Amino acid sequence: MGPSACSKKIGFFRAGSRLIVAGQIDVKMVRIGLMARPMFPLDRREWMAGLGAVALTPFSTAAGRAQGRPSLALRASVGNFTLRPGGPPTAIWSLMGPANELRFKRGDSLEIAIENELPTALALNWRGIDGAAEAEPLTARLPAAMGSRDTYRLPLRHAGTILCDLSLAANGDDRPTHALPFRVTESEEVVVDRDELFLIEDWRLRPDGTAMAPGADPKDAKPSYTVNGLASLDVTARHNDRLRIRFINSCQRSIIAIKIENLDVRVMAIDSQPAEPFQARNGAVVLAPGSRVDVFVDVTATVGTTSSILVHDGKEALIIGKLIVSKEPPIRTALLPPAPPLPSNGLPAQLDLKGATRADLTLAGTAGDWVTTANFAATAKPAFRAKAGRTVVLALANRAAIATVFHLHGHHFRLLDRLDDGWKPFWLDTLAIEPGQTQRIAFAAEYRGHWLMESVTTDWAASRLVRWYGVE
Repeated sequence: MGPSACSKKIGFFRAGSRLIVAGQIDVKMVRIGLMARPMFPLDRREWMAGLGAVALTPFSTAAGRAQGRPSLALRASVGNFTLRPGGPPTAIWSLMGPANELRFKRGDSLEIAIENELPTALALNWRGIDGAAEAEPLTARLPAAMGSRDTYRLPLRHAGTILCDLSLAANGDDRPTHALPFRVTESEEVVVDRDELFLIEDWRLRPDGTAMAPGADPKDAKPSYTVNGLASLDVTARHNDRLRIRFINSCQRSIIAIKIENLDVRVMAIDSQPAEPFQARNGAVVLAPGSRVDVFVDVTATVGTTSSILVHDGKEALIIGKLIVSKEPPIRTALLPPAPPLPSNGLPAQLDLKGATRADLTLAGTAGDWVTTANFAATAKPAFRAKAGRTVVLALANRAAIATVFHLHGHHFRLLDRLDDGWKPFWLDTLAIEPGQTQRIAFAAEYRGHWLMESVTTDWAASRLVRWYGVE
């Protein structure tokens, strides 16, 4: 499936080197050829009749306001979609929202209404939302039964790029799933000309064209990728424009790198939290499954030129889109001055590591305390407990032979330096850890409640595992 690699090389993958972005992920990369064209050369009309319609199909109510509060109606359902030209329909569990763009403001209290039309119990997995104890899946909210409707309030304390997916459904490995992203905008003005969102998802297609779910051996299934439900996505901008691009890795198991050719990429936020701005090395950013990175791109290319947008999964590189410089007159004669950091979300500037509560967690290997969603019990012993207001330091040991991804609910954390004498200048909620390595993280236990942690190796056949921790 898909075209063969051509001889063109991409400069941000060097043989024998390590690609390190923001200290977040340390992944070995190899030099390979560049795919000549997108995997699925479908036109937009074909995609709208298939998977591309998932994120664009309205139902009953849309995002609106209930009693002065913003509201969001969602529906989880099974749809049949064609994932390759001439292929058969394949069943996908989809989280569907309103047809209009999902955009809310920091400080909103969002009224969520979710209808479960899946053939299993449903638990929504929110990424980028801190301190929403009422909405915490499995611990505070039992999975919604088949055919039921659930409602609750979701506080949007922080601005950022948010992702909601179905990976915690009771039988979450039964079908491939499609996620839903949205924006929470800053209270302060952020000067950009465009705000674009790239939701990147992966699929494993059998020889007959149907998609298989994670948690099973992919065997002869071939990988493919979509962006916003399309085979590729083109963005048009004017010379001297400044773009904010929100890259989201909604792949099931794959760590990916994203590069925009011939343009500088400045990282502004990671996992929904502002970062100390920095230039992405060789213009590439690396994201673990579930990670989000906001970048600013100043369009310095000349009128009429095209920059390819590439995704690399460690095996091959694909063109998933293009940034096209239009022939329209530029809005300004020179580039904007360097952007200041994004407004703070109010996370603490300092963490007290000396008086921290400490715990060691083994993420893979013989870690018997981690269970699948279907086997999770809120009455099980927590991984650790902490008092509200304390700093928590976790040592995360990956005993697997491949990279393992850790996701913390309820709080964002700092990635500590090797000697515990400082931390990286950004916040995370998701971290990929290399095989045999131990990483230490720290967070301020600000929000009381029982919160999930997730662990999954980067093997398509691996199951997603969970535990919980308590803040009292």
